[in-house]
Amino acid sequence: MDHAALLWELIEQRTRRDADRVAIDQQIWDRFGDERAIMFTDLAGFARQVARCGIIHFLQVIFEQKRLFLPIVESHGGRLLKTEADSFMILFETAIGALTCALEMQRACQSVNVGREDEEHVVLCVGIGHGRLLKIGDDDVFGHEVNLASKLGEDIARPNEILVTQSARKVIGDIPGVTWEPVTGQFAGETECWRAAYTLANDR
Repeated sequence: MDHAALLWELIEQRTRRDADRVAIDQQIWDRFGDERAIMFTDLAGFARQVARCGIIHFLQVIFEQKRLFLPIVESHGGRLLKTEADSFMILFETAIGALTCALEMQRACQSVNVGREDEEHVVLCVGIGHGRLLKIGDDDVFGHEVNLASKLGEDIARPNEILVTQSARKVIGDIPGVTWEPVTGQFAGETECWRAAYTLANDR
């Protein structure tokens, strides 16, 4: 039985009236539980670009961001789990690995955008979480930090921003070239996240 099938079989057992949910939950966490960092990326203004430039432009941007970002992701030990339109879901062993990857991705965007028309720019938004999650083989993850990182990367982060959860901020600590700015609000059940303020190459 594959990983996903086993998970959903256990979930089905959990729905039964006489189910021992505590025991089933423990079995699920024992089988699938892990502690990892998770990143969600989104391209700023992507929907407007597609509406203005058409579906072929959409496909070009998807192709270009994979070509630009995936070698960086791999060099930092990340694994691309899912692609949904212009968004990536990427798993990392550590939150520091995720953050350093995000910084390099942002700087790669700056470099590739030089000399391009505005509609050709690749402008990245990033959300990073870290904590206990359910890892289903090499295909999917579930957990509060997954939901929160998705919210930060796809809905909250502005162009060029890297937002991290409180849990991720705690384990990352302080690193050279990055200062931390608190961001308050309502983020998937949390009331605070952190913005990584970094220096782009042309600002040095």
